[in-house]
Amino acid sequence: MTAALPLSKFRSLETPFYFYDTALLDQTLCAIKEQTVSRPAFHVHYAVKACTNPKVLTHIVNAGLGADCVSGGEIQACLDAGFPANKIVFAGVGKADWEINLALEAGIGCFNVESVPELQVINELATLKNCIARVCFRINPDVGAHTHSNITTGLAENKFGIAMQDMEHVIALTRSMSHVHFSGLHFHIGSQILQMDDFAALCLRINELQDRLEQQGFGPVEHINVGGGLGIDYADPDAHPIPDFQSYFQTYASQLKLRPGQQLHFELGRAIVGQCGSLITRCLYVKEGSEKSFAIVDAGMTELIRPALYHALHRIQNFDSQGSEMPYDVVGPICESSDVFAADYPLAETRRGNLLAIRSAGAYGETMASQYNCRRLPASYTTEDLT
Repeated sequence: MTAALPLSKFRSLETPFYFYDTALLDQTLCAIKEQTVSRPAFHVHYAVKACTNPKVLTHIVNAGLGADCVSGGEIQACLDAGFPANKIVFAGVGKADWEINLALEAGIGCFNVESVPELQVINELATLKNCIARVCFRINPDVGAHTHSNITTGLAENKFGIAMQDMEHVIALTRSMSHVHFSGLHFHIGSQILQMDDFAALCLRINELQDRLEQQGFGPVEHINVGGGLGIDYADPDAHPIPDFQSYFQTYASQLKLRPGQQLHFELGRAIVGQCGSLITRCLYVKEGSEKSFAIVDAGMTELIRPALYHALHRIQNFDSQGSEMPYDVVGPICESSDVFAADYPLAETRRGNLLAIRSAGAYGETMASQYNCRRLPASYTTEDLT
């Protein structure tokens, strides 16, 4: 990636800013198509929360993907970007009335419902509009994932979804509701998952639940949505710029017992955009402590909160130094002790003014930026903007 970066253009831009390598994004989207084109029952929806940059969305919609949204704002952003409404699914534990109404008026493909009270409100609002809301129920499969505890979502005790033991009861409720149509089951066990065994375990649980539903007269259902969760290589993004989509989709193809005519939906976010984005920053000062050297940069947790929130490690590169590597604490300017990108990080000898890239920041980077400390939101550029 380094050779492809327009470094001369970078130096004339005010930092910090996000750069999206849209050539890599397109290659990633092509890799997904290669794995799904021969599997017509497989449908990929982009998890919009990962990155809502309009130029990034344009590439994704042009690739023919649907969208997975978790707010009314995301639904509107997808409609504005040109995503077909019938390929939009709407998840989230706290859907406000205005968001539900927006989705109903747009005619989205499906609501991923996470509680009985939510189901009741959707039915009430759909009744007022005299329309039918298609719903899938998000079931907690009680399947753990080998990932950070803050992004594990499939355990039995979790704010997301409906407990397995309540599944039949909730489905039965739809039979008495005139303006909702039960169309399937939705699952999501977490994010940044790199072990295919986790997805295989989800497949086995879905197989069990489908058998149980059919034994009780509730199946087969039309749609199965397995969420997303496929991770990326944060440690060495150049070695693995595109995730292992072959193993990911093959796991579901071989392990999940789809019924005839059943449609399978995926909600990939980080795996699509994570590697194409970098946060570009400049070194403001190098502060020598008694035991540490601090590289103080002009980006902070306001631009990229993942290290502070998840203790996430991103690869950091110094574009302006060929010197030998030295350990630095790479820190930002925010008045918080947690504003640290990396501690004791081996970085080429760094000086004031050096241009640095914090890699693999395309997912949950720009979209989570804040204006804490009255900071300006970062600008963003794509390959097209700088060529």
